[in-house]
Parts: sequence; structure tokens; C-alpha cells
Amino acid sequence: MFKNKTENGKNNICGKKIAALRKAAVPKMSQRILADKMQLLGVDVDKNAIQRIESGQRFVTDIELIALKKVFNVSYEFLLEDA
Repeated sequence: MFKNKTENGKNNICGKKIAALRKAAVPKMSQRILADKMQLLGVDVDKNAIQRIESGQRFVTDIELIALKKVFNVSYEFLLEDA
């Protein structure tokens, strides 16, 4: 049977890494600032969407993944490897 969720019931595998990257940024990046940076790249997300991604309640689209890669300057593999 096809599964849409991770083994722990989350809707994505990159949410925890996104939260960690955001908090490790210097200066620390808020969810609102991350949403603003993604909007500058043409991806329409808000602070609430970032919160839901980080908590695993929301799927991450390929377009959003591209923007996240650019914002944090990391590889797709880093964002997608199961931690």
C-alpha cells in the first residue's frame, strides 16, 4: 500500500531540518522572515505555512523545496535525507 506520510506520521521529512537551519542562521531567522525570503523568490507562503511545514503537518512542494535550498544554500540531498 502507498504511504503519504513518514513512519512517524509526518507529512514531510525536511521540516525538522528547515526549523534547525532557520534557528541556526545568524542572526536567528523567524518564520516570518523565512516566508518573506521565499516570497522574494516567487513562492507564495506565509508564516503559518512555514510553521506547518516545520511541524510536519504540511507537505512541501517541489517549488518550495527549490526555494528552501536557495534560501539556506544547502543541497536537496541534505534537506531530504531522513534524519
